[in-house]
Amino acid sequence: VLMSFQIHALSESGFADLFDLSDADLAKISAKRIVVDAKPGFPCRVSLAEAEVGERVLLVNHQHQPHDTPYQASHAIFVRKDIKQARPNPDELPEVLKIRLLSLRGFNSCHDMIDADVAEGDDVGKTIRRMFGNPDIDYLHLHNAKQGCFAASVTRT
Repeated sequence: VLMSFQIHALSESGFADLFDLSDADLAKISAKRIVVDAKPGFPCRVSLAEAEVGERVLLVNHQHQPHDTPYQASHAIFVRKDIKQARPNPDELPEVLKIRLLSLRGFNSCHDMIDADVAEGDDVGKTIRRMFGNPDIDYLHLHNAKQGCFAASVTRT
């Protein structure tokens, strides 16, 4: 059986107000404004697209695994201004995810990591499907393997 999957971007609602903060106020929450100087290099976790050279983005710490387990975690992510949450089609892997080596982490319903792998390009979709072949895996988190930052979450469709 071929497992179908859904990639989930982060909602813009958790970040929209941050763009109105001063640089000093951003620093108080361990965030900062950055001018994009390369493409690719600044993948937005809301739009699931690369920011454009010259665009201002926020670099913020995001708690991608908030559950009360030993796997609770946060890391830096980039977010673009005035961007709506991407909603990829089922089984669609956005380009921003295809061009990077990704770490795929499979979690059960208790939010414990029970499987992990790395993949890139077309192998990402194949690895997602293989991991979802395990009925104990409830959801996946994708991370950029080199920098370690959260990229997106994945569920079965």
